[in-house]
Amino acid sequence: MKYRCLVLDHDDTVVKSTPEIHYPSFVEAMKILRPHSKPLSLEAFVSYCFNPGFLSLCKDIMKFSDAEQTRQYEIWKSFTQTKTPDFYAGFPELIKEYKKLGGIICVVSHSESEQIMRDYMLNCKFTPDLIFGWELDECQRKPNPYPLLEIMAKFNLDKHEMLVVDDLKPGLDMARSCHIPFAAAGWSHIIPEIRDFMKENSDYYFETVDSLSQFLFF
Repeated sequence: MKYRCLVLDHDDTVVKSTPEIHYPSFVEAMKILRPHSKPLSLEAFVSYCFNPGFLSLCKDIMKFSDAEQTRQYEIWKSFTQTKTPDFYAGFPELIKEYKKLGGIICVVSHSESEQIMRDYMLNCKFTPDLIFGWELDECQRKPNPYPLLEIMAKFNLDKHEMLVVDDLKPGLDMARSCHIPFAAAGWSHIIPEIRDFMKENSDYYFETVDSLSQFLFF
């Protein structure tokens, strides 16, 4: 294998969660919190999550108060608890083969660890070696370097022994902050501007899960 450790994003990298969970839950929250506002399209929602990021979408663009952010979180939580997103085709096999060969699987995500563990157990029959989820303090979530520094320390890894795989800019920024190789998960991109940005700025860009697998194992 080219890398001892894969640092995987979860949403829209490993699982199809934005169209199945995150976007529908946000539309539902907007119906309650901003009933007179025009709902965001899926494309607009993804664009905002790309830049400036979901937290800024809530705080700076939608101007949610603290109470409204809490309500939005409760609605999102109810969606995550009742709906399990599908893995992208080929990803369970990739992850299981990587573990079989002795690789380390870590997840750095803006989903919560509870849901990530559930998704891995359902699809892979094991949980990642380390998870950094939304339940952490804001300063410990990506794009902050904290997760990567912790992973390197815990598993005694050098930067060149790790590969970050993510579909959006926060993962790219996190990898760059630690000078760790970055691969873009192009199979989830639906917006040309995001695809073009990630192609231009990533070390590697993969159109399919199979092409990532070929890169890792051969």
